Amino acid sequence: MAQKYYAVRRGRKPGIYRTWPETQAQVSGFSGAQYKSFTTASAAEDFMQSADKPHRATGTAKAASTSAPLKAAAITVYTDGGSRNTGNVAGGHVRTDDKAAWAYRIELVDDVVTGSDGEFGASNNRMEIMAFRNALRRLVDLHQTQASIVFVLDSRYVLNAVTQGWLAGWKRRGWKRSAGPLANAELWQDVDRLLPQFSRLQYQWTKGHATNQGNVFVDHLLNETMDRMGQERHQGPKKPVADTKKESPAPASPTQKPQSAVSQAPLAHTTAEQSVADIAKGLRDLPFRDH
Repeated sequence: MAQKYYAVRRGRKPGIYRTWPETQAQVSGFSGAQYKSFTTASAAEDFMQSADKPHRATGTAKAASTSAPLKAAAITVYTDGGSRNTGNVAGGHVRTDDKAAWAYRIELVDDVVTGSDGEFGASNNRMEIMAFRNALRRLVDLHQTQASIVFVLDSRYVLNAVTQGWLAGWKRRGWKRSAGPLANAELWQDVDRLLPQFSRLQYQWTKGHATNQGNVFVDHLLNETMDRMGQERHQGPKKPVADTKKESPAPASPTQKPQSAVSQAPLAHTTAEQSVADIAKGLRDLPFRDH
């Protein structure tokens, strides 16, 4: 595994770190954090010394060209979903023990809110929808439905469903695709109920797991969730004490003898009586002399 160098240009304590937990401590909850991972120390140093320029992710211009130009938003939300399963490749199928997780990062004006969770046997697309849906729910809980919000995500599937009219088409067809059943229809119905509550939403696509710090953060977060899921699954539930010990026989009554002793008692008594009789007969047969 290649060594990584994490350069934190903006965070609690800017610098170059060698592990993700150290890096996370500097950027988690820090509004406007800027950081990136590198495979060489020199590249990390160059990043630290480079000018602090606004990031423009690959593909952003193409996504923006299909809608109105992005305006400055008060809140930025990053969402991501991921899975470790064979269902991510063509012709693959998701197994029931495959791990999958989602994560979001909500950058408010003066705070950062994050969330993540996972499930076994779920597809990558399901996790992408879950991340988006749950971020919307959290914004409602935070009473931020009227704020200017920009969602930054790397899922073309979710982005196109919301911005290209796919969602409206599925709804008209009774939550079905023109080609057949709609996967995760219940999640899309939740999204459809949530979106009308927001008045100023914008969307931006970014290349996944590249240079966008917010996207990198949620990717790390959901992978940590899957790591924990793996540990919990391997540990398994603890067995009850009764399953690990042999069951002891019930104690005998104080007046009850063990079965083996009871069955042998009559035999022992008869043998003793016979022995006494034999001894007595032997004594009678001996020739005694008077003195």
